[in-house]
Amino acid sequence: MKLYSKYQMIITAAVTGTAVLCVSFLVFNLTIKHSAKIQQQETVAESSESEKQMEQPAVTAEQEKPTNVSNPTNGYTIEEQQNISVYDKCSSAVVNINTQITGINWFLEPVVENGGSGSGSIIDERGYVVTNVHVINNASKIYISLSDGTQYEGQVVGSDSESDIAVLKFDPPAGTTLDTIPFGDSAALRVGQKVIAIGNPFGLERTMTTGIVSGLGRPIQNSNNTIIRNMIQTDTAINPGNSGGPLLDTSGRMIGINTMIYSSSGNSAGVGFAVPASTAQRVVADLIKYGTVRRGILQASLVQLNSSIVRYAGLDIQNGVLVSVVTKGGNADKAGIHGGTQAVRYGSRNPQLIYLGGDIITQIDTIKISSLADYYSALESKRPGDKITVTLHRDRKNIKKTVILAGKSDNDHTNPETSSKTI
Repeated sequence: MKLYSKYQMIITAAVTGTAVLCVSFLVFNLTIKHSAKIQQQETVAESSESEKQMEQPAVTAEQEKPTNVSNPTNGYTIEEQQNISVYDKCSSAVVNINTQITGINWFLEPVVENGGSGSGSIIDERGYVVTNVHVINNASKIYISLSDGTQYEGQVVGSDSESDIAVLKFDPPAGTTLDTIPFGDSAALRVGQKVIAIGNPFGLERTMTTGIVSGLGRPIQNSNNTIIRNMIQTDTAINPGNSGGPLLDTSGRMIGINTMIYSSSGNSAGVGFAVPASTAQRVVADLIKYGTVRRGILQASLVQLNSSIVRYAGLDIQNGVLVSVVTKGGNADKAGIHGGTQAVRYGSRNPQLIYLGGDIITQIDTIKISSLADYYSALESKRPGDKITVTLHRDRKNIKKTVILAGKSDNDHTNPETSSKTI
């Protein structure tokens, strides 16, 4: 072990302390310089970021809104491409229908005049076209114009005023391939769903309008005073000439047949209605196969109540359908429905024989019956063999009867009495 004197220890301590002090000062000085440099860099960075923000334009609220993404290959939005696709797919199957009617001139001679016009859809490659009954009313000749400009004379296969649907047929040349429009599923429609109409408004061929389904299940009374139930309500513009044309979904399937528009101004700015595809398919199938629609019927003669009948018969209800005569051995007779027994002549100009005292029909299944229009509407979708529950008002009480519907046939209305009074 080496020994140091007191003097040497003092000198060593002094030298050591000085060295430590110098090193500490140097470290402190470097730390200050480093901190200053970092602060300077952060200040420059913040200044640069601020300058960048000042140089960039402010984002407007309009730019922040989500936009319909466009297709980079053609520049159309998704919705525009959808519309274009449906039009390209279906427009060639939409036809223009023009009619001629037979009129009488000043010399009481029959003359041919221009009738109405409308639209239709080719639904079968054999040349079958579906349209509205009111488009071809009273027509002596019907002309069907295709998208390529060719025109054919059409024949009526069958018509059904209760649904306002008619089927026409034209004969294209051999080897001709016709474009058709398939039926869609109208039962799956939702309010708010986009729909597209193609037709020939004002003679402008194959015009397309778009809108949404604004209501479902609407009961609408047509020009024949027949109530058509389950109509599709849409805000799609339906102008004169659109009648009979297709109402399409975004896949190009026909989910309805445009029929009418309700408007206070008389133009297209109103509420449009279309016969649903579910009704059209059933009616069209019967018209093509039978020439008529096979609906179930009640084998009885019916009379709509009015104030005169109610007052004369002393009835305690105001609305309903009176069972005047039941066919002997028919379905109403078998179900226990009673006809009238008091014969009266009703009407002033052309009085008809009716029988009072019979049952009054007030409901069929869940549908209230206030008029003959309600009665026919309730049976519109019924087939021969279907069972219905009929609510009757008899002797101031309501009773229910189950009836198996029959097919259309000549009813044997044997009058129970020959003498009668006049209301």
